[in-house]
Amino acid sequence: MARARVDTVLARRRGGTDPTRGPEDLLVEEPLEIRLADTTVATTMRTPGHDYELAAGWCHAEGVLRGPGGDPVGVAGIRYCATGSAVDTGFNVVTVQPDGPVAGPAARLGTTTSSCGICGADAIDSLTERLAPLAVPDGFRLATGVLGSLGDRVAPQQALFATTGGSHAAAACTADGDVLVVREDIGRHNAVDKVVGRLLLDGDLPAHGLVLWVSGRASFEMVQKAWAAGFAALVSVSAASSLAVTTARRAGLVLCGFARGDRVTVYAGDDLVDDRGSER
Repeated sequence: MARARVDTVLARRRGGTDPTRGPEDLLVEEPLEIRLADTTVATTMRTPGHDYELAAGWCHAEGVLRGPGGDPVGVAGIRYCATGSAVDTGFNVVTVQPDGPVAGPAARLGTTTSSCGICGADAIDSLTERLAPLAVPDGFRLATGVLGSLGDRVAPQQALFATTGGSHAAAACTADGDVLVVREDIGRHNAVDKVVGRLLLDGDLPAHGLVLWVSGRASFEMVQKAWAAGFAALVSVSAASSLAVTTARRAGLVLCGFARGDRVTVYAGDDLVDDRGSER
């Protein structure tokens, strides 16, 4: 069953000489409860759509798809669940069924909003214990012109943004700028989880040699998700946080911000970025 991703409300546009009242298209925002087997591990506010990818991507990024010994565990299935709980529709609860026993995941307390996740000064050490430094493929190079053009290449697939102007986007791209997967959501981290989830379900993780492009700022959480998925680079149209830079350098992840046109700010991995233009 298709879920509504856009709702229409009446609003008045003021300013100028002729204020008008008319319909405005807005993104839908609803809670999604994510369960791993029988345990609730998170509740996030998201735009409905690609919920299975979001749930799988979140579980992968948070490291809960691991066995008691720390080895990765695959996904046996994903389904919607009708519960009659506070999240009162079966399409707002998704269960990820692992294909083997998992170490008991600790549920994230409270609700993950559509705007931010969690971070802390000691979070880098926790990630380092769980994730090995990234291995960059031999000959891997990035061109500033390609990085700056990614926003224009992704834009034609941002249907929700074209309609509402309110969605974030994330995309998996090749080093040459080919766009492989694009997902949108009211939350930046949700859009990333949907991309990672798609790659996971397609058997395309780790994302060696691929670039993760995001439409918002490059926060610690974005770096965490890129690192966990094995991306070689994270590229943002906005700035990076200081914790994101520190984490990217620890991970061996190329981190770029303000990627627009022929310009880009390289915060980490500068030796892998060349001042070359896009070839198309």
